[in-house]
Order: sequence, then C-alpha cells, then structure tokens
Amino acid sequence: MRKVAVRTVGQLKSHFEYFIIFNISLPSLRGSQIFVLGLKTKGPFIGNRLRDGIKRSSRDEAQDINSVKINQFKIRRNSGGWRPREWQLQTVVVSERVSLMEMDLGFILQGLIPSWNSVAMLCGFFLYLAIVGSILPGQVVPGVILPDGTRLHYRCNGLVLLILLVALLGIAAKMDMISLTAISDRGLELLSTTFLFSFLATLVLFAAGCKSNNRGSSLKPHVTGNLIHDWWFGIQLNPQFLGIDLKFFFVRAGMMGWLLINLSVLARSVQDATINRSMILYQLFCVLYILDYFVHEEYMTSTWDIIAERLGFMLVFGDLVWIPFTFSIQGWWLLSNKVELTTAAVIANCFVFMIGYLVFRGANKQKHVFKKNPKAPIWGKPPKVVGGKLLASGYWGIARHCNYLGDLLLALSFSLPCGISSPVPYFYPLYLLILLIWRERRDEARCAEKYKDIWAEYRRLVPWRILPYVY
Repeated sequence: MRKVAVRTVGQLKSHFEYFIIFNISLPSLRGSQIFVLGLKTKGPFIGNRLRDGIKRSSRDEAQDINSVKINQFKIRRNSGGWRPREWQLQTVVVSERVSLMEMDLGFILQGLIPSWNSVAMLCGFFLYLAIVGSILPGQVVPGVILPDGTRLHYRCNGLVLLILLVALLGIAAKMDMISLTAISDRGLELLSTTFLFSFLATLVLFAAGCKSNNRGSSLKPHVTGNLIHDWWFGIQLNPQFLGIDLKFFFVRAGMMGWLLINLSVLARSVQDATINRSMILYQLFCVLYILDYFVHEEYMTSTWDIIAERLGFMLVFGDLVWIPFTFSIQGWWLLSNKVELTTAAVIANCFVFMIGYLVFRGANKQKHVFKKNPKAPIWGKPPKVVGGKLLASGYWGIARHCNYLGDLLLALSFSLPCGISSPVPYFYPLYLLILLIWRERRDEARCAEKYKDIWAEYRRLVPWRILPYVY
C-alpha cells in the first residue's frame, strides 16, 4: 500500500473515486483521529468486517486495526454534492489498496463468520412471523385430503404480514432505530447464520421425528434407515412447532426474506448513488412476483412441496437459504456493476416477464381450481380430464409441466436487466433449468407409478414435457 497525505476534501476526491472514512480512537493517541481508506475500484466490501487484517499508520508507526476502537464508520462515493459532517480539515493518512483479490478473499471469509447481530436479526424475523402471523386475520384455507382422511388448514395472511413488516421497518428507519442497509451490510453473516440455523433445525426435526409415535399422515415418521437420506429428505410430512406448520412457515419466511434483501440492496444503491434502469427493472420484477405470490398464497397449499415432500434439510435449506440468497444475486451484482439498458432492451425484458408471469400464474391457478372443482371451466370450456384425475386442458393440455416454463421465463427476466457481460447474474435461471429438468423427470416417474395406464394416456394426449415442440 502507498500512503498519501491530504488536507482538504477536494484533494481527497482528486485521489480516489471511492473512499471509506473512519473516526477512530488509537490507544497511543489522546482523543480521536480521522483515517481514510481510498479506493479506485468499485469492488464490494463487507463493512462490518473491514477492520480485520487491515493496517493503518499513526505517527509513522504501524497500528493493527484490531487494536483500535472504531467510533464511526461511513462509506461514501465521490460525488460533487457530498459534504462530510464529521470531517475536520486536518491532515489525514490515506492508504490506497493496490491488490484487491487477496483482501477481498479475506473479507469474504471473515464476513461468513456469524455474529450476534445476525443471530438477533434472524430470530427477530422469525419471532415476528410466528407471533404476528398467528394474530393477524386471514383466509383459512383447507389443504388437500391426506391418505388418512385428515386435512390441514392454513391461515393465508402473508400479504398483510409482509406489508405490515415493511411498514414497521420503514418507520423504524425513519426514526433512526435501524438502518435500511443493515441486511446488505451483513449479507454474508446472515447467509452463514441462516445456513447454520437450517442445519441445526433439521437435526432437531430428524430427532423429533424418530421419537414420534404419531400414526397420522402428517406426523407419521418415514424412516428408511439411511441417516443421510432421512435427514436430507425428512421423515415427517408436516411437522409443527407450537401449532405452527413449519413447512408453510419456512417457505413464507424465504419469500419474505428475498424481498427484504432486495429492498436493503436497493437502499444501498440509493445511498451510493448507483441506482439506474437495470436496478429499478430488477427490483420491480421481483416485487411484483413476490407480491403476487402472497396475493395467491393459498395456491401454495396444493403444490407438490406442501402435499407430498417431507420436511428435511432439502426443503428447509431451499426455503430459508437458497431462495432469498441466490434469487437476489442479480441485485448484489448490480451494486458493483453498471449496466445501461436501451429502451428496446427494457421493452423486451418486460415482454419476457409478462409472458413468464401469464404462463406461470395461469397454469398454477388452473391446477388449483381443478383440484377444488374438477368441473370448473378452463378457458371458457369444460375441462378435458384423463381418467377422472388428470387435467389435459388449458396450459396443461400444452405441456405436462407448463408451469415450469413460466418459472424459467420469470427467472430469465430477473437476470436480463444485468446485461450479458457476465454469467454471474444468470446463475439463478441456469440452476433453475437444471433443477426443473431433474424435478420433471422425478415427477414423471412418480406419476407413472401412481397413475399407471392413466398417465400413459395423458402422455399420449400431451406429448411435450415443458416447452412445446422442443422438450
């Protein structure tokens, strides 16, 4: 690192595009002193872990940042209108970072260490969902009839719960009780904390399931004897805690967590003055998708995950970690990469989103309505039903898993605002493509075993799996 002495804000701006200001107290000094880390790169930082492994100088003597007390910490971007409030026009020592890779790796590893702050944030989030979700009114939707003749009931108040949460966080931020960027500042911490929670929670679920003597369809343990298999896929269909259906709770938490991460990233983008068309488009698509999910939350009660998958690490990790932290990769990427979209690109992106939404929502709605009333018209006509069980009309007469096509188009629309300069923002749609093809093959095998000749007839009527005339 090379050190540069500057005396004015103007000199600081002439040296660095981005800079970080510390107001710190050194053990060897009386009072506090200003220190600045200047950057000529747009590389991201893990703010709350920045102190680890960075050296500063005071009176020409090296000081380890771990031995100092940080009183104030702010990240500022070089802009003409910036006026630092805590700055005294005095000589400060500026260290320019020459090599990014080594320090970024250290920041990432340090950032992955959970902190009590991240634990408190996660626990507070879960407590809010559990307590307020049990109090707020909402439509009580009956689930599907289980093999033993019973059925669960779900309180679908997710939309009100989400809007109230965002409103409360907004009010708290306005009153300076919390920071809107708290989540984006602790992204890696929250990732590792949530992962550890998922791991520990599924160990508890596994142990509780093994001890269960319940013979009902929801709680009857399905133990194969393979510990890894049973922990991964789960051994109980609908385990509960204090009357809360955990499967429904976790998927709700994951979808809300995705939105909260995105909103925090958006707040960071506004603070850094990097917001542009790409970020707005990505955020808009995600908000519409998540709000639509909660508007139609009752449809979730008839999905395969709810009615057939047991609750193990696969589902818990997928709901709490995979959904919020990988579906938001595009937002994180746009924070440090500038993409300028043309008007034509924006229109094309909107078109992909609209087509994906119509297919995804339309197919899921048709399936949900059919399960509740097999005689309900589809696209204004009586439904074509195979063997009295399988819908072969509407979207389901075009492809056997047409909802997956809509899901893939939506995932693609979330990534297109990032342009095509990097494959990173396309991780989600590429992963989803692989997952849905694998899942479609698994669904086909299960349906063939369950419906036998009826499934063979359905395949003859609807030959395409996901994309007509292609696959």
